[in-house]
Amino acid sequence: MTIEFDYPLAAEISRNVAAALAEDVGAGDLTASLVPGERQVKATVICREPGVLCGRAWFDECVARLDPSVRITWHAADGERIAANQLLCEITGNGRALLTAERSALNFLQLLSAVASKARIYTDAIAGTKAQVVDTRKTLPGLRIAQKYAVRAGGGGNHRLALWDAILIKENHIHAAGGIAQAMDAARKVAASAADRCKFIQVEVENLDELNQALNASATMILLDNFDNDLLRQAVAINAGRAVLEASGNVTLETIRAIAETGVDRISVGALTKDVKALDLSMRFVG
Repeated sequence: MTIEFDYPLAAEISRNVAAALAEDVGAGDLTASLVPGERQVKATVICREPGVLCGRAWFDECVARLDPSVRITWHAADGERIAANQLLCEITGNGRALLTAERSALNFLQLLSAVASKARIYTDAIAGTKAQVVDTRKTLPGLRIAQKYAVRAGGGGNHRLALWDAILIKENHIHAAGGIAQAMDAARKVAASAADRCKFIQVEVENLDELNQALNASATMILLDNFDNDLLRQAVAINAGRAVLEASGNVTLETIRAIAETGVDRISVGALTKDVKALDLSMRFVG
């Protein structure tokens, strides 16, 4: 299946993999030297638990950097649900290279599949509502783009990628600017000067009075910070479709359905990328 993602991945994958291999291999894999250098082997990767697959390109790049002639046959695509004990791929290549690449390759596949799996769980929890689950900037340093790609693979959406591609006006920005209206005016000037990269302006509000101030300042995206469900419903009624409303703050799998049913457009969930347990995968030599 095709995963729609706005950021170019090739250079990011190359950077991620180079860093991972430099960290793990360093001056050379001492243990892999036990294997004859010319030996060709076959291997499989199996999933030990159900989830959503993600990270094939990172896995492939790890192995191919060490064995450019490797052949990898995948039996599932990024974004597909996978079952326990499912065969994910078959590999034919140099034994030393596969042993050296194994941990880095599996680390990417396990982490990104875990993020995609969690995104799918949260997305499924609000099925049938108008709301979309989106991620945050609470990502592992150096792996933000990879994790945000994984959120998309799991059916979720992306908030801003980083500080450079959108404006989010928060409490301290409002205080420093002298108010919501002043902050919005300043943000529009900044956005105009960075029109090639600024995708949107969003303002965070903490109560209904601030919501009205934001709407009066013609805000088109508003983040409702730690509103309870009753306040969320009131905010949706006040907004009347004028701005995209995003609920944020202490969202859990147990609470997200009720939040979505208030009528908000988006729900941001930091847990998609910061509270993940790696999917259990295993590589084994065969034959």
